[in-house]
Amino acid sequence: MQEEVITCPQCKSKYGYPISDELYACPECGNEWNLVEIENENSLVVKDAHGNVLQNGDAVVVIKDLPVKGASKSIKAGTKVKNIKLVDGDHNIDCKIDGFGGMALKSEFVKKA
Repeated sequence: MQEEVITCPQCKSKYGYPISDELYACPECGNEWNLVEIENENSLVVKDAHGNVLQNGDAVVVIKDLPVKGASKSIKAGTKVKNIKLVDGDHNIDCKIDGFGGMALKSEFVKKA
């Protein structure tokens, strides 16, 4: 049986251990934390142009023509993009678009399909 590795959010030590049902502690830096609160803080929330929350694997539709650097054509409004992946950053959607390949899109230019 393999034990779960609990990483300290402060010093990144891999020796965190439970001290109660909800609290964990780090023997190296003495930090104590609630694992559920840390996971909720780290969750990424991305919304489309209409304020709908997007999730990994969703399908979206492009709402305006988007020029693509280095390509002779743009991504047309109405293009459906399947199986998106959410990432942190300015362009917060990674996806593959037929005819263009791997792309990074801004969520403000798509709506949930």
